[in-house]
Amino acid sequence: MGQLNAGIVPVTPFQQNCTILFDMDDKHGVVVDPGGDIDKVLGMLKDNAITAEAIWITHGHIDHAGGAMELKEALGIEIIGPHEADKMLLDNLENQGRRYGIGGVRNCVPDRFLTEGETVSFGGHVFEVLHCPGHAPGHVVYYNRAAKFAHVGDVLFRGSVGRTDLPGGDHAALIASIKDKLLPLGDDIGFICGHGPGGRFGEERRTNPFLT
Repeated sequence: MGQLNAGIVPVTPFQQNCTILFDMDDKHGVVVDPGGDIDKVLGMLKDNAITAEAIWITHGHIDHAGGAMELKEALGIEIIGPHEADKMLLDNLENQGRRYGIGGVRNCVPDRFLTEGETVSFGGHVFEVLHCPGHAPGHVVYYNRAAKFAHVGDVLFRGSVGRTDLPGGDHAALIASIKDKLLPLGDDIGFICGHGPGGRFGEERRTNPFLT
């Protein structure tokens, strides 16, 4: 097993961080949140000789899951996640696309949903699944304990937190998810988020105005 690495492909008009997590030695990995612009995602995989084994979804918003079915068909791989509480969002992605004027969006049907405490993996890289509602009811975070790394989707951002004014949003639940599940993992945990630059939990605990 080699070092865990990550590449980011900004997709959709929302500039969502579609993330390719992969092993540096065997170049096998997963695609997290292919919200759209699937040609760009396939190009990144090809240009870096990365073999995607699965698609992992953090939550059911259009910019995170809108291209998942297209990528699944292109690569013949499974869609895993999020939590089943986001099924209603995934069933209405096409309506979200019409609302935002984004074409090519398809409703997403995961091959399996995830629950708190499960693990998912590729190669020897094991990620714990944390159910972190608030931004979306079924939002999950993928946490790799060995690498001290988490993909937090739209739960936490550098200097901010996920919005909660969308259907199913709950600000109190979001803050509880961050304070009760993420921050206790440790100040040295690095994270990639759904938009913008990542960071470390310790810096957010100390300086994020939504958490102090």
